[in-house]
Amino acid sequence: MYIKRNESGQVIQASIEKTEECDEFVLPCTPDLQQFLEVNKEIENLAISRTDMAFVRVLEDVINVLMDKGVISFTDLPEPAQQKLLERQSLRQRINHVGLLSDSDDAGII
Repeated sequence: MYIKRNESGQVIQASIEKTEECDEFVLPCTPDLQQFLEVNKEIENLAISRTDMAFVRVLEDVINVLMDKGVISFTDLPEPAQQKLLERQSLRQRINHVGLLSDSDDAGII
């Protein structure tokens, strides 16, 4: 592997091939390189985790569209998937209703 270091000597970039920026060769087992790769792996995992929730919502919407169009039915889904969809629908309904006050004066309950 070829690496680039910052002024402090920390690895800030790595490449399998030698480049203008990554011109120092190190063995893959070098502690500095291993630390750099671990940190980058954590950053990548965090980035993927951030998108997971948005992607779950997309999948949920796709499933609902497919069911609305009659392409699949709820019972076509495996039991665990059915339970997860029901839990999410229930949770989303509760979240959507929290904090909304009724228009009537005598119903001051949230």
